[in-house]
Amino acid sequence: MMSSPPEQVVGVGVFLLKGTKVLLGRRRTAVGFGTFALPGGHLEFGESFEGCAVREVKEETGLDITGMELVTVTNNVLSEPKSVQLIAVLLRAVLSDSDQTPINLEPEKCDGWDWYDWDHLPRPLFPPLETVVLRGINPLPAN
Repeated sequence: MMSSPPEQVVGVGVFLLKGTKVLLGRRRTAVGFGTFALPGGHLEFGESFEGCAVREVKEETGLDITGMELVTVTNNVLSEPKSVQLIAVLLRAVLSDSDQTPINLEPEKCDGWDWYDWDHLPRPLFPPLETVVLRGINPLPAN
């Protein structure tokens, strides 16, 4: 049985903030199964990071976002279930309308969305998010 060749993937993740809370969902996909992750997904050819963030958050949660800012970029090499080098561009954003509620629009990919306090994140974390935590990066605005 041949294994698939290694891939390089560029993804965009969004620290969607509500006060000191961040929106996370538990992954159901093969890569990172059972880990908590930010909303986001693969960057499409020619797409801007901000455009990808808006599209992916809307597709996954039904939420409209605004105020995107770059937080950091991570580079994770994952070996299970397949070899993937995941370059994650991580942006910060807020809800366009604070009365919006996330909806799980891709239940085959995610167990659901919930708000978690940045200082008390659930575990285990998806590798790019774990990298951010281990680096001591705080996505909350400084003000």
